[in-house]
Amino acid sequence: MPGKRRVGILMEVFNDRASRPEKTPRYAVLDFDGTISLIREGWQQIMTPYFTDELYNTPRGREMPYEEVELICREFITRTTGIQTIYQCIRLAELITEYGGTPQDPQAYKDEYSRRLLKKIDDRLNGLENGSIDPETLTVPGSYALLEMLLSHGVTLYLASGTDEEHVKNEARLLRVDRFFGPHIYGAQREYRTFSKKLVIERILTRNNISGAELIGFGDGYVEIENVREAGGFAIGAATNEHDRMGVDEWKRERLISAGANIIVPDFRNIGALEAQLF
Repeated sequence: MPGKRRVGILMEVFNDRASRPEKTPRYAVLDFDGTISLIREGWQQIMTPYFTDELYNTPRGREMPYEEVELICREFITRTTGIQTIYQCIRLAELITEYGGTPQDPQAYKDEYSRRLLKKIDDRLNGLENGSIDPETLTVPGSYALLEMLLSHGVTLYLASGTDEEHVKNEARLLRVDRFFGPHIYGAQREYRTFSKKLVIERILTRNNISGAELIGFGDGYVEIENVREAGGFAIGAATNEHDRMGVDEWKRERLISAGANIIVPDFRNIGALEAQLF
């Protein structure tokens, strides 16, 4: 759920945690939706009512005010932003069981949610494909400058998203950011246990024989920030206001701080200051 808009903040550095990477960054892992891409902006407005309707249609759910059920769904959806969608659907199935209902297979919930979301963003995808929409208008401001800056410092870039990999690769192509990542674009798999952002980070460290101190991460969700910090990396939280493309989303900011972000930015317009902080 979008939070309160906060304006005027270009970069927030915390005095109680490392304000610069311990070593010169050699690798970076970036989230996609909400960190670079705005193609799926508004996804919460699809998932929340869908999940609410499913939970409300249970014996215990029908005994509660609809608004109360909606709040329960909204809270767990926002709390799990950044993980694979299937895990949110697994949680929905668990809640339906707890409320006396008989859930579908979680994959069925994911498939239906994906169908509804793709219908919502179909015009955006078509517009990008046929050239009637400028890709820059559907990216977090400053994203291209960020990626160019990182490459100029010799940083190898990885893209890791909780969205299905086929869609991530296609949408990265449409936004013309796939060239920055080469073969290192990863997303959710049908066999969901074979992918996670944590696994991507572990592979970066082990395959390249580096320490976590040489890794930086960018994300607008709790999960990727927590994963980077647990690996010993330096985490930049993107508290992006996806709807307005400016200002800070206060809910994101609070979650990113609690996840351990070293720096918070609203977007990547202030690329010079961010570059000075990282390098």
